[in-house]
Amino acid sequence: MKRLILALVIFFAAVALSPILIGEKGYILVAMGEYTIESTVVTALILLVLLFIGLLITIKVLRGGLSLSFTAWHKVRFAGQRRALRNLQKGISAYVLGDNKQAEHLLIKSAEATPFTEIAYLMAASAADLQGLPDNTKHYLTQLNGDTLDAKETGLESILVTIKLLMSHQEFKQARALIDKYHKFIGHDDRLLGLEINLSLIEKRFYYVVEQLNKARKSKIFTPKQLADWEKAAFTGAFTQKIVEGDNQALNDYWNSFSRKVKQQESVLLAYCHVLAENRINEPLTKILLPIIKKGANDQLLSEMRRLPLTHVEALIQAVQKHLHHDAKSAKWLTALAHLAAMDKQWDMSEKAFNARLHLDDGAVDKFDLLTFSHVLEQQNKPEQALSALRKALMLNDTESQ
Repeated sequence: MKRLILALVIFFAAVALSPILIGEKGYILVAMGEYTIESTVVTALILLVLLFIGLLITIKVLRGGLSLSFTAWHKVRFAGQRRALRNLQKGISAYVLGDNKQAEHLLIKSAEATPFTEIAYLMAASAADLQGLPDNTKHYLTQLNGDTLDAKETGLESILVTIKLLMSHQEFKQARALIDKYHKFIGHDDRLLGLEINLSLIEKRFYYVVEQLNKARKSKIFTPKQLADWEKAAFTGAFTQKIVEGDNQALNDYWNSFSRKVKQQESVLLAYCHVLAENRINEPLTKILLPIIKKGANDQLLSEMRRLPLTHVEALIQAVQKHLHHDAKSAKWLTALAHLAAMDKQWDMSEKAFNARLHLDDGAVDKFDLLTFSHVLEQQNKPEQALSALRKALMLNDTESQ
């Protein structure tokens, strides 16, 4: 401002002094029809400068007024959007604090009036799901289809949550469409691979899941239990499907197509044994189980063997009895003999093995053992003892559930 004033002073001084210095004031004559205007050069210049300054002031005032008008219009125009953003923020806060009812209400109010429509509907669906309101959840999910969701805009996480919600409410076709749309991300994000495996198991695409498990085993985000559950479900389904579609030879060929490493995995081996036992394919089943019993090194497999629906167990019983000849008080082999004898309906042998096992009193008898023992006693026409074993099993079940 000071510089401007100084420049104006210098300018007016120069204009005023220049005619004096040259000894001539100078005149300007303007003729417009019958009118004639005469003025000195100094006066004309001063008038022009004042006119210029007035013009600048007028423009500044008008521009300020326009700016004020635009600001007021902007406030009125976007008042609804700002209110929706506040509701979105409050809704997210309520969701984090666990107030799902309030979160759902606020998020739905903000959904259509903000740029974050997909996120608002997604969180509202999750809040409704946590309240146990399936109809609300499904309604909000209908607002989220493959066209509105975009991984680049909302992130892949929103896609994953949407797929989980769709699957939990049995909207499998929509979940499949969404997974297929973003199928290229499976190779980059193992979370999507996990959802693909779960959905494929529901769709009974067992052969496909068996192939996908090769990728899942290389991942670091899946737990051993999760992998084992997938392997059990996928291989059991695939082996059963081979029997239905072909015959015993087709199942045998499919089994032999796997590497030795895959065959040795407990979940895969047990799935194969379970299908063999269910279909009473006894010879290959005995060839697998007999070496396991003879070695006696894998306690987990021996324990799981109790749950197989075995029908041809003579050779297995003989192998177990050989172990008991060397160690008659072995809890592991007494338990194995008790269950194998029960499968073979040798009730007396099974009862004696169970009694010997229980007399060890090492506290390692589980609910399945007691339930089987109760069944054996029932077959021996000993209802009171059978009821006592059943009560112990129920008590043990209550203890485990706590």
